Amino acid sequence: MARPVLIEGHIAAQNRKALHNYFIEERIEAGIALTGTEVKSLRGGKSNIIDAHAAVVRDELWLVNAYIPEYTQGNRFNHEPRRKRRLLLHRRQISRLTGAIQREGYTVVPLSIFFNTRGMAKVELGLAKGKKQHDKRATEKTRDWQRTRQRLLKRGE
Repeated sequence: MARPVLIEGHIAAQNRKALHNYFIEERIEAGIALTGTEVKSLRGGKSNIIDAHAAVVRDELWLVNAYIPEYTQGNRFNHEPRRKRRLLLHRRQISRLTGAIQREGYTVVPLSIFFNTRGMAKVELGLAKGKKQHDKRATEKTRDWQRTRQRLLKRGE
């Protein structure tokens, strides 16, 4: 059976809510340890990472609460949909993220899960600081103004 042709940067899951709820300070690309049925299920595009976050357990970074549905053609070797998945980063990156989480009150949220050009599943992580309610309102206000301004410029007024 031939491997499916992948478009460069094929996105399997996206967390659009993270951009609304957090200020993203830095973006990091990490590998993710998956089983075979998880990869096949991700290619289906029905996974969800809105409630997911990254946690540090014994000097390792884990993706917690990410939903990858069971593979429909999987048998008894199918995976658990909400299991913890290990994130593959260099030791120095993990220690820097751990320090930011513990000292400065940041959190690490997954922004997207995608397949790179080689067909490997990757996770785009964001080092994020939570927004307050007034910050969310201000962001929405500027977004609405930009949309209105573009509309006016397009009409030539």
